[in-house]
Amino acid sequence: MTVDKANAALDSVYTADTPEALAEAYAAWAATYDSETASLGYLLPFLITAWVARHVPAGEGPLLDAGCGTGLSGQSLKALGYHDIAGLDLSQDMLDIAASRQAYNELKQAMLGGPLPWPDGHFRAFFSTGVFTISHAPASGLHELLRITRSGGHAIFTVRDQVFASGGFQAVFDELERAQKWRPVEESPWFRCYAIADPEALVKTFVFEVL
Repeated sequence: MTVDKANAALDSVYTADTPEALAEAYAAWAATYDSETASLGYLLPFLITAWVARHVPAGEGPLLDAGCGTGLSGQSLKALGYHDIAGLDLSQDMLDIAASRQAYNELKQAMLGGPLPWPDGHFRAFFSTGVFTISHAPASGLHELLRITRSGGHAIFTVRDQVFASGGFQAVFDELERAQKWRPVEESPWFRCYAIADPEALVKTFVFEVL
């Protein structure tokens, strides 16, 4: 059953204890990721486009899909008139599927939490869903994402409820605000990641303006 397979795949990525194990889990999942997450009613790759469209007019410069996976968000943003999108992901297998969607100008393999292969202030905005979650990217990865986002740009991303406190996200948010690196613009209520499965799995979307 697709839902059972999807839940098993989720377990494998949530229990990965090293970056290499996480990459291997996504490599194994890549071919069936879209159909299986769809069976759970996974909303985030599509919902994030609403926040992007609300805060970032099309045509103002490149966007970064940070943790783009198979490219579902890029495909949706392209349909909304955004044509300058880059993607990064730790899994080359996922990037290969993202490339087939023909929504990205460039795709690079990189891991959030480490150095990213773009110059300072390169992007008009970055957006990210399902990446700041269990056994995935650390809150500290926001520093490098801000480095490559221009002043006046936006940071738009979701954080899973289970890692918001334990992962120290509020402390990083406060540190960046005190350092005048960004200012808060909008945050959603906590809401379900999956329309069909796992009603207890909650995320919140945050929007910051980069200073």
